[in-house]
This record gives sequence, C-alpha cells and structure tokens, in this order.
Amino acid sequence: MASAAAEVPSYFVCPISLQLMRDPVTLPTGISYDRAAIARWLAAPARRTCPVTRQPLELGLELTPNHTLRRLIQSWAASVSPGSAVDEEVAALRPVSSDEVASLLSDATAAQVGALRRLRELAAECEDSRAMLESQDGVFDVLSRVVTNGSACSTAREEAVGVLASLRIPEQELVGVSTRHGNLAESLTAVLRSSNLQSRAHAVQLVRTLADAVVPAWVIDLNTELLAEVVGVVRDRVSTRATKASLHALAALCPYGRHRVKIVGAGAVAALVELLLDEPERRVCELALAVLDRLCTCAEGRAELVAHAAGVAVVGKKVLRVSEAASERAVRVLRSVARHAATPAVLQEMAQCGVVGKLCLALRSEQCGVKTKEKAHEVLKLHCRVWRASPCLSPSFLALYPS
Repeated sequence: MASAAAEVPSYFVCPISLQLMRDPVTLPTGISYDRAAIARWLAAPARRTCPVTRQPLELGLELTPNHTLRRLIQSWAASVSPGSAVDEEVAALRPVSSDEVASLLSDATAAQVGALRRLRELAAECEDSRAMLESQDGVFDVLSRVVTNGSACSTAREEAVGVLASLRIPEQELVGVSTRHGNLAESLTAVLRSSNLQSRAHAVQLVRTLADAVVPAWVIDLNTELLAEVVGVVRDRVSTRATKASLHALAALCPYGRHRVKIVGAGAVAALVELLLDEPERRVCELALAVLDRLCTCAEGRAELVAHAAGVAVVGKKVLRVSEAASERAVRVLRSVARHAATPAVLQEMAQCGVVGKLCLALRSEQCGVKTKEKAHEVLKLHCRVWRASPCLSPSFLALYPS
C-alpha cells in the first residue's frame, strides 16, 4: 500500500509546485509542467523564461497538452490503493464521465464562467475528453449561443470561444451555426479586441475554421471590422500559432473580390511587409507571401505594396532565401507589380534594391521550379530595355540576363 506522497514518481511531479501534475503541458523547451502552475509563472511580466532551462519564451505562448504523460499519471493513479496519502491528488485525475460533461454543458447554457472554463480544460486535456464533449447533442449551438449572447459577460464569451476553437466542428455544424447565429462575426470581432492574448488567439483560430470551410452565410456576413481585427493579430504578433491561423484565414478569404479589397483596406499589406521584415520562420514566411500574392491581384493591393518603403525590396529578398514555395510566391508578387504597377520609379527601385539581380539568379538556380523560372523570365523580358541599361545591374547579372 502506498503510504506517503513521496512515493509519487518524480517525473509525475511539477517542477514548480512540486505536486502531482493534474494537467501536464509541455513548453517548446521540452519541459512539462502542471498547467495551473506554469500559467501562474508566465502571468508575471518579468517571467518570460522556462523555469527549468531559463530559455526565453515568446509572448502569447500556447501550452501544448502532454497527453502521453497524463495517461501515464492516470494509469499510475488507478493503481494506487484507496486511503493512501496521495488519494486526494489522485481523485482529481479520474477520467470525466459523460454525465459530468452533460452537467457542465447545462451550466454553460446559462453562461456560467466556471463551467465554460472547465469545458475548455476538458477539451484541451486529452483526446477522450474532447471526443466526449464533441459527441454531446447541441454542444456547438450552446457554445455559439454564449458567444453571441450580448448579455453574457466578456469572460464567458471568451471562454466559449476557447472551447469552440479546441473542438473539431463538422462542416455541416459550421453551416448550421453560422446560419442560426447571424451576429457571430460581430461577436468574434469583440473577442478579437480583447486585451487577453489567449482569447484573441482562440478567436482567430475559430475564424480560420469558418474561413477554411467557406461557409456561404459566414462569407456573406463578413464585416470590415472583423477583417481588421484578424489583420491586427498578424500586426501585433500575438503568437506564432495565432499568426499562422490569421494568415490561413486571410488566404482563404482572399479569393472573394470584395473581401480582398476590404483586407487591403484593413492594412494587411503593410502588416505582411512588416512581418516579412522580421525574418519569420519558414512556414510563416510562405503563408505571408501567399496572402500577399493574392492581395496583389487587385490594384489596391499592388498600390499598397509599392507605396511601402520596404515592400518591393523585402519581397525580392525572399527569392532564393527561404524555400522553393516562398520563391515561387515572391516571384508571382513581383510579376504582378511589373505587369500592372511598373512606373519608372518602381522599375528603378527594383533595380536598385537587387530585385532584378535576384530574378536573374532565379533563372539558373536549382532551388526554383520550372514555373517560377518562367515567371522570372517573363518579368525580366518585360522591362529589359530599362533594366539592361541600368547602372545598378552589375556585369555578373547582365551575363545571366535573358537575351
């Protein structure tokens, strides 16, 4: 029989609280902590480091649930004899029942913050709990009703958005939710304006889910304010995950002409250029260029890009520097500019900041695919009289220039 708390395996103990972990989460450093303990640690402004490794952590960090460790702890907890000194700690690890979930959902209907918060914890803690929550009748409507309930407190609405963002919502459910809750876009806009970075990240994840599903009712009701807040998540660098969700959402909405113009009007081009200037990770860079490519298919997008002091230069800089996909998108953007916004000043800028030289290198590089080389060749031929005569183009690049 287990007789002392000291018998808890050391790797089940949170390095901060020194207690048995109930909801283990892992930081990018690879160290696992109890969610409540690490959340309190990160809440302090001066503590933006991993407590064990002391490595710096980004703002708005998403805590990754450690499902494997949680299952191991639960398995060990089930083997502990009743009446042991660790019994109270073990009780908190018992798997939640379907009746408990139904009861929490009933309380959530009345926008009770405690119930909504517990539902969000269940959705994040393990696959079984999330699946049980997703299987509850009417769960998506209940949560959407809280989100769109103007009389509910902001905390309740944010918690409901957090739960929805954690769930896998079937496409038919998305269609139903967006149809029955007409003010969903307006409600998500309010959450995106929150000072809570995690709530903003959850809201933009939900926007991405709706955008990826291309729900007709959602697309029709999309407002400028919501698009501006999605762009704001990119501009404010809420978190890497939130930035990716925002870029995915914008890319999914760009094919709709009037939304493309709205996105440009919301300041997306400037936000994307500034993001690219910060040298983001490869995937973020690819997504940013993909959105910029789509925005530059309209005159408003091209005008914003060439008006930005670093716009054309930073796009050219990404050619042959990030990945084949990034190079392709960057060349596509440059082609749009060269074909439709090629004023003498723009052509001079492209030569001065090295864009023309990059396009020449792309013609011979193995890092570029056939289509990318064809587009680069098209751009160079389009303005060959101007660029071949430019003093900014070195002899080495002239030797690569297509005849």
